[in-house]
Amino acid sequence: MASLYLVGPGALDGVGVGDPVSLDGAEGRHAVSVARVRAGETLRISDGRGTVVTGPVASTGKDALTLTVDDVAVEAEPRPALVLVQALAKGGRDEMAVQAATEIGVDRIVPWSAARSVSRWEGAKVDKGRARWSAIAHEAAKQAVRSRVPSVDAPVTTAQLAADGGPASGWEARRALVVLDPVGAVRLSAWEPPADVDEIVLVVGPEGGIDGAEFDRLEAAGAVRVRLGDTVLRTSTAGPAALAVLQTRLGRW
Repeated sequence: MASLYLVGPGALDGVGVGDPVSLDGAEGRHAVSVARVRAGETLRISDGRGTVVTGPVASTGKDALTLTVDDVAVEAEPRPALVLVQALAKGGRDEMAVQAATEIGVDRIVPWSAARSVSRWEGAKVDKGRARWSAIAHEAAKQAVRSRVPSVDAPVTTAQLAADGGPASGWEARRALVVLDPVGAVRLSAWEPPADVDEIVLVVGPEGGIDGAEFDRLEAAGAVRVRLGDTVLRTSTAGPAALAVLQTRLGRW
């Protein structure tokens, strides 16, 4: 499979077969200087939103290249979308979850300031943390050769997470809210995803677990408490493992 590089949203709008597409900036520099791509090699370039162009490299410069489009493919947006609500966690474990979840196929990531989250995003840390997660998702999508890069929302509180319709940052109207609970009565592998939802929202707590009051609030909002198995996984592992189960349940794997 040809290497995949990413350009910004909208950069491939209106592009057709035979058109030139330029790759510059950090991506172009990496392709030319690090990967040592040369003229004649076939590359794939995506806008991170499902459009992928493929073709041979026509020319290279110091830190950029130009590709001639042989093929344009548009990957449909998946329904239901898979959303990971990942609690902030210490030791970079939340970042590990973001990386693995992206490789597995998550569509959107929402940072969650849970009651027991030791790590906190406040003030300037909000933009810095969100940018960091976005960069991790970007690189993981390239590694996995994904044409869609998951977006990273602004962090939410438990109250926002449980609100009807979700926070103003953009929940879909129809969602299935699933909360991981090590002692949940229902196994995720046995849970039947609803057929009429736009999103399956998977909620993963921090290392200290989800507070009882948070469970109550989320259940009142319609959440289902599910468990993965008989062992307790770290927050860095639980989300990706659950997403793998959901991908299988949805017939995508």
